[in-house]
Amino acid sequence: MEESVLKFLRSSAYSVEHRAANFMTEKTHVLFIQSQNAFGADSLIQAEIARYLDRNKFVVHVACTKGDGQGTPDSLAALQKIPDIQLRSTSFAPGLRRRGFRQTVQGVGATLTFPAEFWKLRDYVRDHRIRILHGTEKPRDAMYAFLLGRLTGAKSVTHIHVKWSEEYTFPAKFSVRHADAALAISHYVRDTIVGMGKPPAQVYTVLNALDASGWDPDQDGTAVRDELNIPRDALVLASISRLFSWKGVTELIKALALVKPHFPHVKLLVVGADELYVHGGSYTAELKRLVETTQLTDNVIFTGFRRDVGRVMAACDIFTMPSFEEPFGVVFLEAMAMRKPVIGIDNGGTPEVVTQGKAGLLSPPWDIPKLAENILTLLRDASLRRQMGEFGRERTLTFFNPQRMADEVGDVYEQLLRD
Repeated sequence: MEESVLKFLRSSAYSVEHRAANFMTEKTHVLFIQSQNAFGADSLIQAEIARYLDRNKFVVHVACTKGDGQGTPDSLAALQKIPDIQLRSTSFAPGLRRRGFRQTVQGVGATLTFPAEFWKLRDYVRDHRIRILHGTEKPRDAMYAFLLGRLTGAKSVTHIHVKWSEEYTFPAKFSVRHADAALAISHYVRDTIVGMGKPPAQVYTVLNALDASGWDPDQDGTAVRDELNIPRDALVLASISRLFSWKGVTELIKALALVKPHFPHVKLLVVGADELYVHGGSYTAELKRLVETTQLTDNVIFTGFRRDVGRVMAACDIFTMPSFEEPFGVVFLEAMAMRKPVIGIDNGGTPEVVTQGKAGLLSPPWDIPKLAENILTLLRDASLRRQMGEFGRERTLTFFNPQRMADEVGDVYEQLLRD
């Protein structure tokens, strides 16, 4: 099946060889593909690259979804704020996964119009002499980048923000397998892509970044403490994530039970909403039962989903997320930008973000006594908390910044075109 698709695309390919000879002297046109309504972590990273790409070398285009007619999508609203980009509002093929009846009905119109819209987008790529097509690993993003690349001669880049495995859909796996390049957000993620059979020479690692200018480490967190009835002198841990088992909140609560005899009034904020499709049910309900059985009802506060992450960070003393096989963890950067020490585990991409012993403390996976020991170490030492917080803030400013990330992505683009 794959070979027949590839043969058709080769026969339809539009030659761009006459442009290749001039790419070193002309600006390179790049098209980012954003088919999702939501503006999640992967969309944020894509937007930051688009914002910070060197305009002396690149002309930036973005094909962003028009949405379903129920208002402006979050992704489009965010991208409209980026200066010096050419934004093309686009009707993408409807996604069919995790869609209810109402969403499926709304997608009928898009199903009828997307073939014509797709060819218009192909013409847009040709007319603007776009050389690079950059999408996430989301099936529509990845497939659009691959198909448009094969039909126009542009290079397709799939930016992968997750551990890669056989569990992903055929369109996503097909597109990653045949993309001209895969961008991994950590060396850990890169190893999983190579492990799935992608040639190592086609897989590049560019670590994520955060614009720390939007995070004020001197922000006063007392308002959040007052809202949640937390004493102002209490020691507070915070875990902020989508809620499913791999985020490690179960292990964190079990570790807190070992911490409580030493710090009876310690508080843990569990911030986030259930990821039902990942977990298969309410993880919050499971956690609340565990809190009751471990007699931590007075110590653990479930806040649900909150948008004011910076205010929550300001209200805590330590950020704690012992997630298993975390691909990267932008939330770690958010905590570091807020000058908070981090508790995590030495697994996945976490140690590439949180420097052990400097930005925080990492324990082995599933080692609850060591996790509790690390928490106790930081609870007992305010000076160490300040020292690690300062290191994390400086590390975010000097290395985990969007300009470094965009420059490295630009280097990948230029390497692709030279090859």
